[in-house]
Amino acid sequence: MAYMSEEGYKKLMAELRELETVQRPEISRQIAEARDKGDLSENAEYDAAKEAQGMLEMKINKLKSIIADAKIIDESKLQTESVQILNKVELKNVKNGMKMVYTIVSESEANLKEGKISVNTPIARGLLGKKVGDVAEIQVPQGNITLEVVGISV
Repeated sequence: MAYMSEEGYKKLMAELRELETVQRPEISRQIAEARDKGDLSENAEYDAAKEAQGMLEMKINKLKSIIADAKIIDESKLQTESVQILNKVELKNVKNGMKMVYTIVSESEANLKEGKISVNTPIARGLLGKKVGDVAEIQVPQGNITLEVVGISV
């Protein structure tokens, strides 16, 4: 089950519609065009279009699976007593004093440029359930980091 915001769910649905109604017909057109060029055994365009079709179908199936397992979280019922999915968490690195803010989201909504980290990342997993003032020792690929929860908001 993948917990996500309503906004994230709508983005996935829009992406699925785009893949099925725009990109799928375009690839079918490319395959037909390549097929019309003759001998398929030596037709690189045909091979490339068939490969693109396979990749597209895999992506469509993955999106359908995520959507089927999605559980939309009612953001109006989110709590801020402790860190949970869809919370914005203000953190301070205890060693160097650097502050950072992350929103904990589902895997499909994660975007580091927007400050959204997946609930499955080591940092998010280490923060879940922590309260303001709590310190979390988190194992990341580069080693251990110690983060203090400075604030939790929606």
